Formats: sequence, structure tokens, C-alpha cells
Amino acid sequence: MKKFNEVVEKNLGTLEQYVPVVARVHGGSHPEFHDVKKIFEQVSVKIKNAGASKPDLDNEFKELRQITDNYSVPGDVCESYEAVYNMLKEIDKAYQE
Repeated sequence: MKKFNEVVEKNLGTLEQYVPVVARVHGGSHPEFHDVKKIFEQVSVKIKNAGASKPDLDNEFKELRQITDNYSVPGDVCESYEAVYNMLKEIDKAYQE
């Protein structure tokens, strides 16, 4: 739980900035990213509503792993897109521990 909170604290603010921009820039050629954005928004709300408790994010991370093929970064995207997948993967991993 401590590691999860640390990873969330480190990445959540950046993700909140990057996800909408990446969706706008790459959503046309990577429509699956709109689903990533929607699920990320659910994750973000649940994390904030949980306060000090661990939020129940099993379904969200399961969906994210399916949609992103376990956070595989497409070859034709920018560094911000890659950063989003890497940060989501890191939060997912910390959540599972």
C-alpha cells in the first residue's frame, strides 16, 4: 500500500496532464486510447475518493492491460504516449504488490 501511494503520488499529476493531450493528438489513429482515457479517469476518481484506503481498481487495471496489450507502446507515437503507458504500468504493478 505504501509503495502504491508513492507511485500514485509520483505519477498521477503528470498523467492528468498527459492523458487528455495524448487522447487529442493520437485518438484519431489510436482510437483505443479514448478507452484508456476513460478508464484512467475512473481510476483517478477512485484513488481520490479512497483517501487513505486502497481503492478497488482490479477491474480497471484488467481492462487497461487488455486494451493496451499489457502496456505495449505502438511504434508510431510520441514520447508522451509512451510515458502514459509506462506510468500506468508502474501504478498497476504497485497496485498488484
